[in-house]
This record gives sequence, C-alpha cells and structure tokens, in this order.
Amino acid sequence: MAWSPLLLGVFVLLYIFPRPSAGDRFMPKLADRKLCADEECTYPISMAVALQDYVAPDCRFLNIQRGQVVYVFSKLKGRGRLFWGGSVQGDYYGGLPARLGYFPRSIVRENQTLKPGRTDVKTDKWDFYC
Repeated sequence: MAWSPLLLGVFVLLYIFPRPSAGDRFMPKLADRKLCADEECTYPISMAVALQDYVAPDCRFLNIQRGQVVYVFSKLKGRGRLFWGGSVQGDYYGGLPARLGYFPRSIVRENQTLKPGRTDVKTDKWDFYC
C-alpha cells in the first residue's frame, strides 16, 4: 500500500507535535480577583493548620491532611471567596516537594499572620493552570 504524501505529513506532524498531556490545560477560573501580601503573590500571608483531611477534586486544588501546615499565599474574592491559595510541604525531611493549589478556607485555622493580605490582584489564566 502506498502512503499519500499528505497522510504521511499528518503522521509526521502528530509525532513531532504531540497533544498536551491531560495535566497540561487551563481550567475554569474560580475567581476574578484575589488578596495577596504583594503584587506577585510570592510572599505568604499566613500560616494555618489543617483541621481535617481534604481530597482535591481536580488539579487546581491541594490534597491536605489533618494537622498539616499550610502556607496561605492568596485569598480569592467574589464568587471564589470560599477558597484560598497556598502551599503544603511534604514530610519534614524534604522527601516530597512543596505543592501549590487551592483549598476551602473552612478546613484550616490560621494561627500566624506573616504579612497582611491587603493587595488586591486580578487573577489570570495561569492562576488556574494544571
């Protein structure tokens, strides 16, 4: 069977430029604005402790275990106000890297303010990228 040049070209392009993996995609925005400690949301607002386990429903969210320390970097506003953005560490000895994502604010108790979250920042598509 002879391959047509067009069909062969399509196969070559699909091989060279594969589709993004299931984890590489933009997800729906949870909110249009957020409160942060600075314009880039790079400084944590506070430290909190998880009051219960939380299983992430999708890749935008964090899996959190009860008792785990959570660093809060942003607090969503408006329709997303029930969620905060933050980071959790792996085990104490660094066996797991830090993970970033969103979680319900109701599952944590803030126990130490590091820098007040007073900077209003617009969210963009990268805030909800998986």
